[in-house]
Order: sequence, then structure tokens, then C-alpha cells
Amino acid sequence: MSRSVQLSSSPLLASKTPVWRSKFIVAAIALGFTGLVARAAYVQVFANDFFIRQGEVRFARTLTLPANRGRVLDRNGMLLASSVPAPSIWANPEDMERDPAKLRELARLLEMTPAELDKKLKDDEKTFVWLRRQLDEPVVKQILALGIKGVYDIKEYKRLYPEGEAAAHIVGFTNVEDQGQEGVELVFQKQLSGKPGSRRVIKDRLGRVVEDVGEAVPPVDGEDLQLSIDSKVQFFAYQKLRDAVLDNKAKAGSVVVLDAQSGEILALANYPSYSPDKRVNLSGEQLRNRALTDTFEPGSTMKPFAVALALEKGLVKPETPIQTAPGRITITGSTITDAHPHGVLTVNEVIQKSSNVGTVKMAMQMQPREMWEMYAQVGFGQKPQLPFPGVVSGRLRPYKTWRPIEQATMSYGYGISGSLFQVARAYTVFARDGEVVPATLMKAENQVPGVRVISAENAKAMRKMLQMAAGPGGTAQKAQTMGYSVGGKTGTAHKQEGKGYAGKKYRGFFVGMAPIEAPRIVVAVMIDEPSNGRYFGGDVAAPVFSQTVQQTLRLMGVQPDMAVKPQVVAKSVEESF
Repeated sequence: MSRSVQLSSSPLLASKTPVWRSKFIVAAIALGFTGLVARAAYVQVFANDFFIRQGEVRFARTLTLPANRGRVLDRNGMLLASSVPAPSIWANPEDMERDPAKLRELARLLEMTPAELDKKLKDDEKTFVWLRRQLDEPVVKQILALGIKGVYDIKEYKRLYPEGEAAAHIVGFTNVEDQGQEGVELVFQKQLSGKPGSRRVIKDRLGRVVEDVGEAVPPVDGEDLQLSIDSKVQFFAYQKLRDAVLDNKAKAGSVVVLDAQSGEILALANYPSYSPDKRVNLSGEQLRNRALTDTFEPGSTMKPFAVALALEKGLVKPETPIQTAPGRITITGSTITDAHPHGVLTVNEVIQKSSNVGTVKMAMQMQPREMWEMYAQVGFGQKPQLPFPGVVSGRLRPYKTWRPIEQATMSYGYGISGSLFQVARAYTVFARDGEVVPATLMKAENQVPGVRVISAENAKAMRKMLQMAAGPGGTAQKAQTMGYSVGGKTGTAHKQEGKGYAGKKYRGFFVGMAPIEAPRIVVAVMIDEPSNGRYFGGDVAAPVFSQTVQQTLRLMGVQPDMAVKPQVVAKSVEESF
């Protein structure tokens, strides 16, 4: 039987503890507490900024509050481009719920296969991945209704373009980040985009906002932009151009409609075009704004400028006879011919019949410098002052380098190049009584001052010649319009190919104005490579001019100045080049 031991009598417990030991323990505890206090003071006071920054790095976020992009309007306030809410869906793969049924439904709503969705979510270490940008709001609501953990939405906007492909080359488009990529959207990016706001928040580890930090900076919406374009004129011009290109089996075409008094661009259409809302597999052929970016030799549309200069210099008068027989002329060994020999023609008839020989005989009486100055004054060889990407200056060589044959060919549109827009603007010199008008893509309230090039008397004389060219016996009888008097000039030019000209590739043009006594509009039409048996400008381009003029003047409220009866003469008259 073991002996019981009294604890109170244990030698270990009965021994006295040294005083230094207890003091050491107390001192150690005090030292540790002092260290904690010092550390707390360091964290809370001395190194406060550092730890606050570290906390913000991990939990504080600055959310961008997108600004609503400004609208693009036509001259009448109709929408050409506007922004609508289009939320985007993102996910946090690290915390995402992986319910197969929900993921299949999510993939369906996102218009992707389950495999494509799985590929986006396969990296579990990521905390942010876009699933789909700019979705329709009803679709986003269905996605959020699935209640999938780790799937969130964010507010964004997308652009809508109500006029579609008709105005695509003017308005352009933006990318998914709302940055302008083409057209007006690119040129006026700064004004349209506005200034985004910001909101400072604290997020938890799941990315949820739990607290706002400081005051939010509200976004500043972009400015609205009002263009000179008339959406109705633009649509009609595009429609008629498209029909002409398809009917003539042509490669492309362009139309420019200018207000002859204000210089405003009412329409600028190109075909082929594209839909700004659906930009899948776009080609350069579709994106190019041909009326501004493509240059060509204007052909016979240049003849009125040479004749106007001859009038201005007093070398001829409208009734001055010019011998064009036998239908050809030789300049320094090179022969220039007319499509048909005409014999003696007045200056009026030289334009009416589009005689190369008659035009060259007048041009060769002038100095190269005089012709160069005339062409430069109406805008050839100079970049148009339009805020638009890709605008070209064309080619007008210094007059000192001109040889006699080059001076001769330039009088009827070879050896000089320009865009369709440049040709249209140049014709305002005839429509505005001798003044060339600065063109604008923005809506103008008042008539702008022009630059005097020729006298008003000679400008009116040229309009009479242009009216004859579009009338009986002229080269553009198909340009006639019911109810309105018109005048203009055809042009048909061989296309350049390599160092020479293609034998069977042409561009057909027509540039004119209406009503002829007091022109309100100038319309220029170009059909590129027609291949359906017709290629003269009077056949392929003049009908588009006729239809566009009639519709535009009616929309502008211009009263007819002729009896409303068919003016079109069925017989086609060939023109010279």
C-alpha cells in the first residue's frame, strides 16, 4: 500500500522562488507590451501612409464612370450616330461557380460554345476576364438571373448607326473601347468622347463593392456634332449610285452633292459600302471614301475651265468660230483627235460637242502659267480643307515643267489628277457667278464668302454652254431633269495602268448644277470601270445626276423653273475623251 504524500509538504513547492526571476518575467512582459505599443505607433502614426497604400493596393479600386459619347446629327437633327447602354459581362475565374448546367446556359446567352467559354475560364489564377462586351440589356438580365457566383456586369455603351451603309463613309465607326476608327468618329474623337468620371471604392476579395471612398467625379458627356449632310439626300444619292454601279456592272462609284451657295456638303456617297454595326471581314475596297481619297484624270470635265480662262483673257467670245476640221490636231508630233469631226464650231458648241480640238486650240493661245493659276485657284493640286482622314491633294505639276503636248492634254483633263470632291467644288466657280466656294462638312448658318476667279458675266456664259451640253445635241442629254433646268459636263477617261492607259477600262463622269439660272446645288458623279456595254459619262453617270438633282431640289423646297414634262432625249450621243 503506497504512502500518501502531502502536496503542501513537497520540497519543490516548499522552496522559495528567487526574486530576480519574477522581476525578469515582469520585465519581459513589459518589454513585449512596449514593443507592441511601439509597433502599433509605427503602423498607426509614423508609417501610416505606407500601410494605407498597401491596403489600397489590395482592396481599393478606382472605377471608371464612362461618359456618354456625343451624337452625330445631320443638318435637320436626324441621328447619324448615337450611343445606347450596352452592359458587358466579366468573370472572376478564381471564385467562379462551375455548375455545368448553368455554364451551358451562360454559353448560349453569350453566343459561344461551352468549349469557348471553358477556354476563357480555364486560368483559375486570374481574377478578371471579359466574357462578352456590349450586350443587349435583356440578355444581360437573363445572364445575371442565372445567379452564377463570380459572373458580373459592368456599364458600357455601344454605337448605333441608323443610316447604315448609306452614310458609313462619312460617319465612320468606333471600336469596342468607344474610340473613333474611321470618318467623323475618328476626326472628332476628342469632342465626341467627352471626359470619363471616376469613383473610388473598397472591394472585398470577391470583387464586390463594400464601401465608397471620397466623392465620385461625375463624367462629362461628349458634345453633339451637327454635320451639313442631309440624311435624306444622302440615302437617295447612295441608292441611285448603287443601282447604277450594279446595272453597269461597274467596279465602284461615288456621288458628291454640294450646296452651291453655302459650300455645305449635302451628300457624299460611295459604293461599295459597309454597315458600321456589322464590320465582319471588311476590305479596303469597302472602307475607302473614294470621293475624297481616290484621284483620277478628270477627262472632259476640265474643258470648261480652259474655255472660261480663254473668255476671261479676251481671246474668244461665246460666238467666236473655231475650225476643228478635220477632227484632229498635231502638237509636237502627237496627234489629238475628236470622237467625230465637226468642222467649224462656236465656242459654245465646243463645250456642247465636247471637242478636244477646239479646246486645245484655245488652250494653246495661253501661257502655261495662266492655266496653272486657273486650275490652282479652283482647288486642283491642293489638299481640300476638310477635317477628314485620307483627303488627297491630287496632282498639278508646276507649269515650268509643262511641254506643249502636256499643256494641250491638260486642257481636256489628261496629265492632271484630282478627287471627285475637288471636281465638284471647282464647279462652284460657275454656279456662284465666278467665285469658288470653300466647302464644309459642318452645318453653316449663312452664305460664306467665295474667292473670285472669273467675272460673273463669264460664269453666266459658261453656265449657258453647260446647259447646251446637257440639252439637245449635247453629250449629256440623259442629265435632263423634270421641272428643273440643268447644265453640266460629261467626262470619260481611260484608266491609268502601269505607265500607260488601259485599253478597255474607263471612268465615266458627269458634273453639273441646277437650276441653271441661279444654281442651288452642284452634283458630281463617277462610275468606275463600267463593263455592261456602256462607258461614256453621258450614259452611265448622267442618269444618276438627273435623279439626284430632282430629289435634292424638291427636298430643299426649290421651285421648278421649267414646265414639268419629260426632258430626256432617248438618243445617246457619244462624247469625246
